[in-house]
Amino acid sequence: MELFQEDAKIYNRNCSSDSTYLNRIADLDKTLKEKYSSIMRVDTSLSRQIVSFQANKKIPFYRWFKYKEGFSAELVINYINKHGIKKTKNILDPFAGSGATLFAASHLGINSVGIELLPIGQELIKSRNILLNEFSEKDFERLVYWINEKPWLNYEGQKDFNVLKITNGAYSEETIILIKKYLSCMEQEEQKIQEILLLALFCILENISFTRKDGQYLRWDQRSGRCLGARPFDKGVIKQFNIAIIEKLEEIISDAKGNALCDFFNSEQSSITRGAVQIIGGSCLDELPKIKNNSFDMVITSPPYCNRYDYTRTYALELAMLGADEKALVNLRQTMLSCTVENREKDLLLLNSKWDIPLRIAQGHELLQEILNYLEHKKKEKTLNNNGLPRMIKGYFYEMSCVIYELFRVLRKEGQVIMVNDNVRYAGASISVDLILSSIAENIGFTVEEISILPIGKGNSSQQMGEYGREPLRKCVYIWRKK
Repeated sequence: MELFQEDAKIYNRNCSSDSTYLNRIADLDKTLKEKYSSIMRVDTSLSRQIVSFQANKKIPFYRWFKYKEGFSAELVINYINKHGIKKTKNILDPFAGSGATLFAASHLGINSVGIELLPIGQELIKSRNILLNEFSEKDFERLVYWINEKPWLNYEGQKDFNVLKITNGAYSEETIILIKKYLSCMEQEEQKIQEILLLALFCILENISFTRKDGQYLRWDQRSGRCLGARPFDKGVIKQFNIAIIEKLEEIISDAKGNALCDFFNSEQSSITRGAVQIIGGSCLDELPKIKNNSFDMVITSPPYCNRYDYTRTYALELAMLGADEKALVNLRQTMLSCTVENREKDLLLLNSKWDIPLRIAQGHELLQEILNYLEHKKKEKTLNNNGLPRMIKGYFYEMSCVIYELFRVLRKEGQVIMVNDNVRYAGASISVDLILSSIAENIGFTVEEISILPIGKGNSSQQMGEYGREPLRKCVYIWRKK
């Protein structure tokens, strides 16, 4: 505890102006950048499409559900090949999302384990696993029956689903009735058929609703009748339920039974026995410490970005369909990695007493502490657009320090972490997430081998650009090795 108090004395300086803080942050950032300059490079093979869901839109199996915060199967394959398929036996993704890492590894014959907090991610992974490993020709025929006969149309039962404040009014009355009839009708099927029918429903909810996933919230179409603001939004075509669900079931059957996915992974790999996929539901802060030392050869992941995006709002339609109520949404929001201004501070030492090591590293990080001091200064001046920012950013880096500590522990020697992340900017301070996390990883024991930068940087918000000027932010892929 004395060390932490000394750290506070070092960094709690009485700075007189924003510029004093910002200049100090810029100097420390420059020093850190110079330290890693030899391994920072622009990688022209990386694109926004590859490091996001965009590239998955064209890949069979991966294209079914639009998981915006995920990355592509192509990215996973490229890094597994780079590391060496033959020496990669087990892969971990502690922020599994919809399972791109898990299933790409599986298709290459590699066993994989994912940890995912959001129930929708867990369901997507579980149902696709069922489709790949448990479905018979007879089961596919049953799905074809649903396509041809549309049994829900004449079904008398209607099963209610949850409506949250954020999802109220998301569907037309006609669509609500059809969803209820579909949910009720599918309960007559055996469990694994139900799972795939529900998967198809998840995949179309946004398309049949008045909403669109847009950053940290759901954006509402002007036809919804909800408060629209100054600039009405039109999302374009809102698909009719019957058309959308049939198209999705046809796509699922085609991708699961066809050869297109094998062609994507190439003919040499298509004959390999698929690796096992395991999904662990929960927070990686809770679940990582339960994993044995030296269990994995590789980690490929993309944690939530430090960008205020709230996944419980982004995926509210799907979470409501899974039965989440308002209380469950709040609990999920507080349990996930701190990345929104609503996250309360977690007692990390209470979660794990061994985390005093990574926490000391974070508390002794000069650049990080200078950023936190600046944001607290802005908070006291009442010039922050949200007073939760300092707490969020502190929580993000302290929690990520603990995650990195656990990743080092569960990796075998020579194991690698491949991590996709964005830099951010708040109150005019550019926060080099790539450099801060990499230096924390190095202090924990990793060797930072590469920081690959996308050729085109990410823009700032219009508010930030108007007040502080335009400054592209790096989007990077980090490679750390356990020597």
